[in-house]
Amino acid sequence: MTAPLWVKDSIFYQIFPDRFANGDPANDPPNVQKWGSEPTIWGFQGGDLRGIVQHFDYLLDLGITALYLNPIFTAPSNHRYNTSDFYQIDPKLGTLADFHLLVETAHRNEVRIILDGVFNHVGRGFFAFVDVLENGEHSPYKDWFHIKGFPLDAYSPGELKNYLAWWNIKSLPKLNTSNKQVRKYIYDVARYWIDQGIDGWRLDVPNEIDDDDFWDEFRQVIRAANREAYLLGEIWDINPRWVDGKHFDGLMNYPVRDALGAILQGRENATQFNSRIERLFKSYSDETMSAMYVPLDSHDTERFKTMVNGSVEKLKLAFLFQMAFPGAPAIYYGDEIGLEGGKDPDSRRAFPWKKSSWDHDLREWVKTLISLRKRIPSLRRGDFRGLLAEDDLYIFSRNLGEDKVLVVLNTSSRARQIEVSCAPLGWHEGHEVKSLISGEKYTVGNDQIVLILAPWSGTWIG
Repeated sequence: MTAPLWVKDSIFYQIFPDRFANGDPANDPPNVQKWGSEPTIWGFQGGDLRGIVQHFDYLLDLGITALYLNPIFTAPSNHRYNTSDFYQIDPKLGTLADFHLLVETAHRNEVRIILDGVFNHVGRGFFAFVDVLENGEHSPYKDWFHIKGFPLDAYSPGELKNYLAWWNIKSLPKLNTSNKQVRKYIYDVARYWIDQGIDGWRLDVPNEIDDDDFWDEFRQVIRAANREAYLLGEIWDINPRWVDGKHFDGLMNYPVRDALGAILQGRENATQFNSRIERLFKSYSDETMSAMYVPLDSHDTERFKTMVNGSVEKLKLAFLFQMAFPGAPAIYYGDEIGLEGGKDPDSRRAFPWKKSSWDHDLREWVKTLISLRKRIPSLRRGDFRGLLAEDDLYIFSRNLGEDKVLVVLNTSSRARQIEVSCAPLGWHEGHEVKSLISGEKYTVGNDQIVLILAPWSGTWIG
């Protein structure tokens, strides 16, 4: 089966629900923190589903066409990766009616929604685990988990001893996905939310579930419910087994972020950067590359701007590359206005809705890139061709018939005059092109155009 066609045309926006916008203070917990407080692993700041709906015009103005939401099901934490009930929207985020309103608002504006599916482990409040805690070896759910002995020691401090849990964290008991009842439960949950209107799943730590047939069956269940549903795997490295037609349509393409980080932090040069990019294309088919989710950062990483020591120029250059690269570019909420943050939980700061705190120039830059990507087919669907990787210069093109875009990056701290060969693009003597961003015009002479790029900058020519 091929990936849904809509993915390669998408611009994703990832939202950590508790920190995007508070649309209904009535559902806040009594100990809600002040909006914008320092993020912690336990504190709630009141973000909810209605907050997303109320700021949907902001998302549309930015140009996004798809949303990825971190977990929204009932759980005791602000990250909600320790699910208590997969069938209920967490009351602190709203109601099922609020969820339907969000889906309807999104679909009315031709925006897709995918949810975070955490099916490797659950929270201690999950009904089956509670039953095992209460009834021990007499529980009908004891085989839903990997239990080594009774009674379970699930709450005392100290080492995990008698059941398996994600990263040996007692609060995250691991499900036994070899159990047919467990599989049926997960498949039913996944299909239920497809029936509620979502457009796909981002699957959390799927490599922790080693049963290949589990994901093959999962895929068949979802495709039967919606042939256009997107299945995205959280795989951090280059690993083609996960996109072999029996697992996922695409992966979270963190290797692109890693490559950009290495070159923009000055740890590697353009030749090394090119080696990283070439390895991706050698490992995956063009079709698979087009179905990848391409983030600059996420809730699990420090923000890109922070990673490059607050350099807006480097962040803008990273966006320039990302928005011209195959796959679906993904913006982590707040990156477009310059929000910073270290590793989690600091990467999960509240969105600052006070506009005076925004980097408006950065946001306009991102809007411009998104608009151009949506308008120019080759930026979404064109073949990728590396043209030059030398010292601090990296050049590639996206080609779709006669629709061609040249992408030039200066990854150095000095201005550069660059003579770019146009022969590979079929642009001959006298051919006129222009910067798609600034509008500056160039005429091909001696089979080349001459560009002057400021430090840490780039352009698109077409």
